[in-house]
Amino acid sequence: MRSHFCGLVDESLVGQTVTLCGWVDTVRLQSHVAFVDLRDHEGVVQIVVERESAEAFAVAGELGYEYCVSVSGDVRRRIAANEKLRSGQVEVLAARIEILNAAANLPFALHENPSEETRLTYRYLDLRRPDMQRKMRMRTRLVAALRRWLDARGFQDLETPILTKATPEGARDYLVPSRVHPGEFFALPQSPQLFKQLLMVAGFDRYYQIARCFRDEDLRADRQPEFTQLDMEFAFVGERDVQDAVEGMIREIFREVAGVELDAAFPRMTYAEAMRRYGSDKPDLRIDLELVDVAEHVRHVEFKVFAEPANDPAGRVAALRVPGGAVFSRKQIDDLGQLAAKYGAKGLAWMRVEDRAKGRDGINSPVAKFLDDAALDGVLAATGAADGDLVLFGAGSYKVVCDVLGALRLKVARDLGVVAEGWRPLWVVDFPMFEYDAEAGRYVALHHPFTAPKIDDVADLNANAAHAVSRGYDMVLNGNEIGGGSIRIHRSDMQSAVFELLGIGAEEARAKFGFLLEALRFGAPPHGGIAFGIDRIAALMAGTESIRDVIAFPKTASAQCLMTSAPSPIPAAQLRELHVQVVEPDKKA
Repeated sequence: MRSHFCGLVDESLVGQTVTLCGWVDTVRLQSHVAFVDLRDHEGVVQIVVERESAEAFAVAGELGYEYCVSVSGDVRRRIAANEKLRSGQVEVLAARIEILNAAANLPFALHENPSEETRLTYRYLDLRRPDMQRKMRMRTRLVAALRRWLDARGFQDLETPILTKATPEGARDYLVPSRVHPGEFFALPQSPQLFKQLLMVAGFDRYYQIARCFRDEDLRADRQPEFTQLDMEFAFVGERDVQDAVEGMIREIFREVAGVELDAAFPRMTYAEAMRRYGSDKPDLRIDLELVDVAEHVRHVEFKVFAEPANDPAGRVAALRVPGGAVFSRKQIDDLGQLAAKYGAKGLAWMRVEDRAKGRDGINSPVAKFLDDAALDGVLAATGAADGDLVLFGAGSYKVVCDVLGALRLKVARDLGVVAEGWRPLWVVDFPMFEYDAEAGRYVALHHPFTAPKIDDVADLNANAAHAVSRGYDMVLNGNEIGGGSIRIHRSDMQSAVFELLGIGAEEARAKFGFLLEALRFGAPPHGGIAFGIDRIAALMAGTESIRDVIAFPKTASAQCLMTSAPSPIPAAQLRELHVQVVEPDKKA
């Protein structure tokens, strides 16, 4: 139907006859000539239709925006070149135009930037926009580059089941009722975790998969209920073996796909250091702002908001110096307080340094009056605050202070425009093995239940669970976790011990994970791996904040597909066939 792509018509084709197919971008009708910009996924070319070609000229008069057409004609040089287009040196003199399909009035013009709701409702039109075409083609190149790298190094591309067994991995499973096994359910996989471990037990040595994963998580702004990850596993490895291999892979694909040179060696930082310095386990190192602990300077004050957490071993009092932050208005500071409240703060204490030489009189702050001179001088010295700076405080439990100041650090850096250009990769290592859930009265896994502890003795782990460090690691890039992995537990006794610490008793473990515990008894090798978020990496390469911009048909933040109106009710007859009864939600709840 076509001989060439619109955007690839160039000077090499001058004098040749071409047949092009695409969409009408613009039409400019004059008395003796018509100009049509024809677009396909490769770009735009100018079509010229002269009155002498009566039939083609008549059809050109019928064309409308986004009509789908076929054009045949000769390529010739343009009198006035368009340097913005690859095809800008030439044009096609049309001999024939055929309307393949007319287009109704579009809900938005493709050069506009409509609301996300409109974009997702008419996603097929949104994807027709050149910017979205660029992003999706870049994603295709990313996946192809990953496959080439892995295939060249002996990784086997093996598929794992989509219909599987529910497992506790920190989020709810999507459940699929079984028609032939009434009352029983499959689960869609949150990851291929257990199957890839079993492949290592089976002796496959190096595995990968571009895997679809599903998590029925609570609604979050930039998460998707279904997503794509590069899943990898290695046999007979330690942490550095995995890290060094995939670090080389990430450097190579960024160079090939995005033209970006990442650091020759990614720095490493422990989880504890990341939380202490940046309030986050995925710190954005482009931001040159750090948290400073000031508890030692305020332990003695009568101001309980500071003194109580400063004297609590589980508490923290920290400060964030914002150079030049004194320019923030009171409303902007109040807005920062509202942000802090979303992360658990009961308020936001702050100091504006107006004239350090005047001592207390040069400080504008609602909390300075509660601090004696020793405390005030100590805080200012510890933070290095100077004239024109703003100091923000966090006081409370260690986690809340980290969460609050970590979020404020990102916000003020963006507001002040002090996020540096470039790419700052990082390995975050030595995560805690467990977190204690006071409400549930038990430990929960910080990564997942199959991550190996650095403690290799079961009795030692049981005795020191609260302080146990895992063999987990995350790759972070510009404040985004793009990959997470660990060395796995490869001994049945250790896996059983971890299950016990997580409140999964022997009977429940056998019911849910008996196949894994059994497999680990048959010479399972030491193994480990990592999974990379394809959607997140593609979004970073494309320069977009939202992963929805690099997923062909994403869901909304409320996990809905506006285009197909999914999820939707199921007819009663189909529910009966599946042996499923729907319980209406409590409207009072």
